Order: sequence, then C-alpha cells, then structure tokens
Amino acid sequence: MNSPILFSNLTLAAQQVNEWKQRQEKIVFTNGCFDIFHAGHAQYLEEARQLGDRLIVGLNSDQSVKKLKGKSRPIQSLENRAAVLASLRCVDMVIEFDEDTPIELIKKCSPNILVKGGDYRIEDMIGKDFIESIDGEVKILSFKKDISTSSIIHRIQHLPHED
Repeated sequence: MNSPILFSNLTLAAQQVNEWKQRQEKIVFTNGCFDIFHAGHAQYLEEARQLGDRLIVGLNSDQSVKKLKGKSRPIQSLENRAAVLASLRCVDMVIEFDEDTPIELIKKCSPNILVKGGDYRIEDMIGKDFIESIDGEVKILSFKKDISTSSIIHRIQHLPHED
C-alpha cells in the first residue's frame, strides 16, 4: 500500500481520485474532526476501509472544528490530526476542509460509498442525497460505546489533582 496523501487543494485531490476511479478502484469517503484519536476512531476507519479499495478522510480544519465543537477545540492542531490519520495503513488520502459541511468535498470526489459512525443516522448524513443520486451507497458503521473524544476530555478534566 502506498503512503497516504494529504491534500488541502481540492482540485489536486480530485485528480488523484479520478486516477483511482480509472483503475476501477472502489472509493470510500468519511469525514470528521478526529481531534483526540482513540480506539473507536481506529476501529471505525478500519471498518470503512474494508468496504472498498481506497479510503478518503475529509478532515475538518481547526476553524471548522471550533465552529462545531466550541472555542476550546480542537485540542490537536490540523497538522497533528492529519499526521495521525496519514500514519494509518487503512487511510489512503486525507483532505482538509474549512466549510461547515463536507458536501463540496463529497461532490468533487464522488465516492462509491459514503460512511459515518454509528452515532449518526443515515437520513441526517451530509451528502446522502448526492451519493444516492450517483448510485452510490450510504452506510452507518458500528459504534464503539463509551469511547469518544468528548468523554476522554471529560475524564481528563475530572482527574484528581496531585499537589
């Protein structure tokens, strides 16, 4: 497997995706903040990758994470979050996006399969209608209960102080 590619330029990313499609490779797309990477993220991305030949991860920019999660987030910078994702064997491409939703990224890449974790509902997924309009699949993957970035942050904040 090749090393993952990190893009901030959507046009260049789409060119790479088109090369994969010309080779008849099945493209899977997901997105998220991936702020404090944990076992739930790892399981989810492995499961997503098993659905196709290539896994693209749309990664929220730092500004986008702040809008979604609040001014104290992200904990990790975009560069650190991208480095963790790019180090995974199951990830083929990481694309930064700054918008509130990844819809433009989804449209530009036109993946065969759009996935989100079990804490989402298919009817609420951004890009669902577009993917279905191009005869793609939309899937919800399993969810690792009690493991989330928010719960990890909460536990850290409530650790007893050692003086």
